[in-house]
Amino acid sequence: MSVFVLYLAAINLITFFVYGADKRRARIPGARRVPEKTLFALALLLGSAGALLGMRVFHHKTRHWYFRLGIPAILFCQIAAGVFVYMRFFAA
Repeated sequence: MSVFVLYLAAINLITFFVYGADKRRARIPGARRVPEKTLFALALLLGSAGALLGMRVFHHKTRHWYFRLGIPAILFCQIAAGVFVYMRFFAA
């Protein structure tokens, strides 16, 4: 279980900093950006909390409806799946 918690912490920190780095690059004309597919992939790899926090802190991708709705939807589904797994396999 502790390995899973370390993974969650790491993927969310990485996702948060990738959102920040992409926002920084967005301000530089011609700078190479992080593809939107990568940002969504990081969220799908259980980094959705970091993605949502990065969107709020850096004000990044907040105008795109698919990020505004998609990232919270991914987070909701991941929480629901986590609750289901916990209740099914770990609850007494």
